[in-house]
Amino acid sequence: MPDTAPAGLKARKSPLQRRARVTVDAIFEATIQVLLRDGMAGLTTTWVAERAGVSVGTMYQYFPHKQALIYALNARYLDALAAKIEAVAAAESGKPIAQMMAALIDAYWQAKTERAEVTRALYRSVVELDNESLLQDFAARVDGATTAMLATAPDVALEDAAAINLTLTSVIYGTVRNAFERGLSAEDTDALRRNLHIMCGAYLNTLPRTKAGATAP
Repeated sequence: MPDTAPAGLKARKSPLQRRARVTVDAIFEATIQVLLRDGMAGLTTTWVAERAGVSVGTMYQYFPHKQALIYALNARYLDALAAKIEAVAAAESGKPIAQMMAALIDAYWQAKTERAEVTRALYRSVVELDNESLLQDFAARVDGATTAMLATAPDVALEDAAAINLTLTSVIYGTVRNAFERGLSAEDTDALRRNLHIMCGAYLNTLPRTKAGATAP
């Protein structure tokens, strides 16, 4: 995603060489570990540097303070999530719309729950940060991919693919976030996921069908 971080949250530089990328990867993983253990209030760049096995000076080469570090960590997380959604959209293009949505729901849910505790920690970490541009960039990227995917569905006639996409993705993304924010049990989370499939499927059944998607009387 483009670097549109607010001036006060910009990283000082990006890792270009392999060794530098390994160092930054270690810093990000250490940040996650500290967030999980101590929360945002207990996170310091000194503690992260120690956990990552790098000097504080090395840390400051990339991140001037912990807010810039947290912003960069969330940017990396959203970039990886957007890439997964783009991959699903590319793989499902041209398939029936119900199959597209089922694949999108499953991929998004899996991406968010692979390290559920990390997802929760990241949600909490950005509460006091100006991350509006980061979220807008993410939304534009994934909306472009999923809208283009929907436009290739052979079984429905979409007059406004962007509007249909906005409705479906708002429901999907909002439902997944709600599951995390409410701290639902595994049983309730599984039920919510099943019902999300049913709800989106019911909505899709209201869309006008093409001849290719028509069902027998």
